Amino acid sequence: MTKELGVGIIGCGNISTTYFSLAPLFKGLKIVACADLNMQAAEARAAEYGVKAQTIEELLADEEVDVVVNLTIPDAHFPVSKAILLSGKHVYSEKPLVLTLEQGEELRRIAKEKNLSVGCAPDTFLGGAHQLARKYIDEGGIGRVTSGACYVMSPGMEMWHPNPDFFFLPGGGPILDLGPYYIANLINLIGPVKRVGAMTSMASPTRTITSEPRNGEVIPVRTPTTIQAILEFVNGATVTLTASWDVWSHRHANMELYGTEGSLYVPDPNFFGGVVEASGRDKDIKPLDGWEHPFGIFNQESPQGPRANYRTAGLADMAMAIIEGRDARCSLDRTLHGVDVMTSILKSGDEGRFIELTTTCTQPAALGIEEAQALLK
Repeated sequence: MTKELGVGIIGCGNISTTYFSLAPLFKGLKIVACADLNMQAAEARAAEYGVKAQTIEELLADEEVDVVVNLTIPDAHFPVSKAILLSGKHVYSEKPLVLTLEQGEELRRIAKEKNLSVGCAPDTFLGGAHQLARKYIDEGGIGRVTSGACYVMSPGMEMWHPNPDFFFLPGGGPILDLGPYYIANLINLIGPVKRVGAMTSMASPTRTITSEPRNGEVIPVRTPTTIQAILEFVNGATVTLTASWDVWSHRHANMELYGTEGSLYVPDPNFFGGVVEASGRDKDIKPLDGWEHPFGIFNQESPQGPRANYRTAGLADMAMAIIEGRDARCSLDRTLHGVDVMTSILKSGDEGRFIELTTTCTQPAALGIEEAQALLK
């Protein structure tokens, strides 16, 4: 089989620059074309990165394209990914993969029929920090994981996003927008979820945009903006997850896991790097010894300082999985289980009862130093 897959991108908004700029770091990928409903947007990206600008129909028919990256808005993820599969091409989607479990099962059916692969972001759990946390758990550093707590909270998106409307409509909200990072990492660290329970609310029925160019415009809120959930894992661990856009400030850590022999402090799952800390029964919290993981090395400057950004690692791992005939770490089964977790959390909040999950998955294979280096050019 070929050692490189031709990649097409559908959706040429801001996130596309991440894929265009970081894909060249990895083996197995060659971006050859891009498309957008707005042809001018596609032409601008094509000129910037030296690829072909096409209509969506042209890209789906292009024999140079083996896998298509779906970077459309969440509400369009399902129909676009379905069209990609029906055209005979593999799919890698931005999160969330779909907005309902039924949509995901439809993609699974088509992919199986056509012997195609489906993968989905987030891939941040492949980062050096989170793989160090995985290694520490796998080696028994905190014993058996029994519980934990996760928090992702802010005042909301309308203060900086130019068009924040969809964040506050069904299919949006903090659990579907930010929850994927946390749930994917929990599956990486602990494994699949058995059942969930939640309470949900919203602080206001409307939001006032304070970003430009729509400063002062009032938009409706039609999805919960505060979600407080508890997840029971197949291995017996119970973890609380609070996701909110109704919080001005807080002092909660992003992710803490507690075990029979100690505690583990995991940095923000939205990013690849960060400091991992742990304590034993002595309660002495210390950073874990440094681990020169390729996906933890600073490679970008940000307003908050240097950071590690290796988004596209999940796409590269999927490409190499197709080439090598193995399981991709950002696989359909794990992504669909994450969708099941998130939609069941919202259903629990709406119906006031625990929800048993109907899907499951395995933990992804750990991505050690050698495995990560093997993905890089």
